[in-house]
Amino acid sequence: YLRNDIKDSSTRPVTFIFNGGPGSASLWLHMGLFGPKRVVVTDAKDDGAAPYHIESNDYSVLDESDLVFIDPVGTGFSRALGDKKCADFWGVKEDAQSIAEFIRRWLIEHKRWNSPKYLAGESYGTTRAAALVNELQGGWTDISVNGIMLISSILDFSHARYQPGNNQPYIGFLPTMAATAFYHNKVSATDKALGLEAFIEEARQFAIKDYALALLQGSRLTPEAYQAVRQSLARFTGLSEHYLDRVNLRVSASRYTKELLRDQDLTIGRLDSRYTGKDYDSGGDSTDDDPSGYGIDGAYTAAMHQYLYDDLGVTLSRPFNVLSVDVNRSWNWNISGKQMHYVNVAPYLGQAQRENKDLRIFVGNGYFDFATPFFATENTFADNGIDNSRVSMHYYKAGHMMYVEPESLTQLVKDIRAFYHPK
Repeated sequence: YLRNDIKDSSTRPVTFIFNGGPGSASLWLHMGLFGPKRVVVTDAKDDGAAPYHIESNDYSVLDESDLVFIDPVGTGFSRALGDKKCADFWGVKEDAQSIAEFIRRWLIEHKRWNSPKYLAGESYGTTRAAALVNELQGGWTDISVNGIMLISSILDFSHARYQPGNNQPYIGFLPTMAATAFYHNKVSATDKALGLEAFIEEARQFAIKDYALALLQGSRLTPEAYQAVRQSLARFTGLSEHYLDRVNLRVSASRYTKELLRDQDLTIGRLDSRYTGKDYDSGGDSTDDDPSGYGIDGAYTAAMHQYLYDDLGVTLSRPFNVLSVDVNRSWNWNISGKQMHYVNVAPYLGQAQRENKDLRIFVGNGYFDFATPFFATENTFADNGIDNSRVSMHYYKAGHMMYVEPESLTQLVKDIRAFYHPK
């Protein structure tokens, strides 16, 4: 989407926008936040069936920047051409290289090399953004970036992989559990009176101090210390001490979304834990599906198709891949030519800042996001050589797609607009 009455393109930013997955098209940011039209869903409720409410997007930042939405190969309508196979593009590095080449060609075609340039990614799209800036700014054909917007960020995957010997996720997810327990009234009246942010802050301090130390000590933890940690963990998670004994003080996100409201025969969402759902039965260890996923996907899929075929006049009849399982399952997680047990692209941001004094980073976090928890993001940014004086952290009382919640949408757009205007 380009403004065509600009005489000096150096005054007009361009923002390249993509979602994540890997395997997702950019329809979520397109129809939920940045694009000229948006679909309105009932917050924290299932979207049901059509018709859905599609309206002109008064929140779009088209007045601030030209917008280029990118559906990577294998998502949306994008396909490989010639002798290339789609799988040739499916990997951390392969994906970043192809998107970097797309951006280079776009800048040539539209004569925009001297325009301010921004990247905006959501979820795995934040991983892509970090790998992409490494491709864009590396070498002598340097495409320097003014700003990167990371919405629901995951850069270091050690914070999200529940595997024996890795305690990072238990620490990083705990404040999200506290926010969720608070929202669903699974905390004491005293803690409720603290307010959400104050309760979350206490959970942060417990997670990084007593809880982290207890996990590190493992079987060396004394019975007295174990009991104290178990009591605090019950306080912040809303789970029983009996249950916490059974899991050895380690609650995974997938278990938590099933366990918290088991007494009500309800599950909670992964993308947004304010959503609730009902499984086939209440006896399992994990949810049948994500109520915050099926709670919005019908509306977004219908809105994207309606907009493409009605407003934009698209005539393609081949399937539009909203979220491709093939891409996701085939993804090559190797970077730098060697296998990494946990991908971590956060150091790319630190290097990019060191080599570009103007590069700034915007980070948007949802308190109720079990896909990319905010405290794990904070822990990532506390390390990896990142200059946090050029990072702006923002928090919203919503989940992964915080723009589905009206107040969060209003504040998010206000924060993004301010990001385009560095002080």
